[in-house]
Amino acid sequence: MEWLSAAASEPYYLFHLLAFFSYLPIRCSAALVLSPAAAHLLLRREIQAVLAFLALAAVKLVREETWEAFIADSLFFSKVFLIVVTLVIDYQLALWYILIFLVIYTLTQQPVSQFLGAASKLTPLQLETVLNDGSTSRFWLVEFRSSSSTSCIRASRCFAELSITYSNKNLSFAIVDLGLFPIVAEKFGISLGNMAQLPTYILFENATEIARFPDIDLGVKISYPPITKGLLSRHFELDRLLLEYVNGK
Repeated sequence: MEWLSAAASEPYYLFHLLAFFSYLPIRCSAALVLSPAAAHLLLRREIQAVLAFLALAAVKLVREETWEAFIADSLFFSKVFLIVVTLVIDYQLALWYILIFLVIYTLTQQPVSQFLGAASKLTPLQLETVLNDGSTSRFWLVEFRSSSSTSCIRASRCFAELSITYSNKNLSFAIVDLGLFPIVAEKFGISLGNMAQLPTYILFENATEIARFPDIDLGVKISYPPITKGLLSRHFELDRLLLEYVNGK
């Protein structure tokens, strides 16, 4: 039960669970003091909130490719609906929940996926070594990420799952955490001041960059689509590289 272990050990998940479960004793106490009309209104709002949450969660479950993205969206919807419901009880209670969620947002962060698939976590020195080692793969697809980037967290599982599908003796996958090694970002043309550039994916052939996503920031504001396995597969033509390997080219 990996998700239960994460919920109990990761402060981000643990604090959210405690905040949501705190509504139960508050709800029981409110039922004793609210008028029948107010109690009936509260029940209606709770039912509406639950149904709306389930509908939105079902849509996100179908659309999102990673559990990290699904959990982030589900928690956001849960917080919005909880605050709306508590407004029926007392607006000051709603303000307290807003404050609690702001504190959680400030003190904790959703963790990135620990699932690596067939990808290797490398330091910049190790990456430089494998890129220049003629005995390793001809192609290396490298994800440069930072654990402080929301986009990196949401997309952290996509790259690992791609590596399982496309890894072979000709193509290898690697991950470099720029949060741990920020000094090398400039070397690869990545601006840590522009979080829209993270994660950045670069395809190397014999230590030479031949493609990247997103493009190098030239000071132009560009809106990039969400990272998906299909997007990365098409952009780097991974199907073609796999076929070339199978056909022995």
